[in-house]
Amino acid sequence: MSRTMSKKHLLVGFAAAGVLGVGIAAPTVAFAQHGATPTPSASSEAEQGTDRQQQRADRQHEFAEALATELGVDTDKVTAALEKVRAQHKGPGKGPDKGDRPERPSAEDRQEKLAERLTQAVKDGKLTQEQADAITKAVEAGVFPGPGPGGPGRHGGPAGTPDK
Repeated sequence: MSRTMSKKHLLVGFAAAGVLGVGIAAPTVAFAQHGATPTPSASSEAEQGTDRQQQRADRQHEFAEALATELGVDTDKVTAALEKVRAQHKGPGKGPDKGDRPERPSAEDRQEKLAERLTQAVKDGKLTQEQADAITKAVEAGVFPGPGPGGPGRHGGPAGTPDK
């Protein structure tokens, strides 16, 4: 009896292996018959960029049409108004990545503001003059990220080079 069970297990195992083999081999053969693996070309990346721009332009046009229909105004007027608002929103000297973000103050401006806040903290009794001087020294040495020689967000040593 144990002998017939082992033969059954063996036959089931072979059948499962055969099904699995066919399941793996069939797609591989079909893929190989269609040709080599496609490789992305340099132009395809450029095409993706233009495709995105085209899709964005299409969405903006659809939006303008829907808005024009809702307001009962000519589509060209809505498109022109949207372009005008978009240009005003960007403003002079603002790129597409900057948006409405204000310019970052210079290191000198940040140091002056820090000195003012420290002076106020000493006057308010929140810090002693020694603590304020220690903070100023630490910032100048680049211990804190910010207006010190390391630049914004960096820890720096002499002349803004990172300590090692």
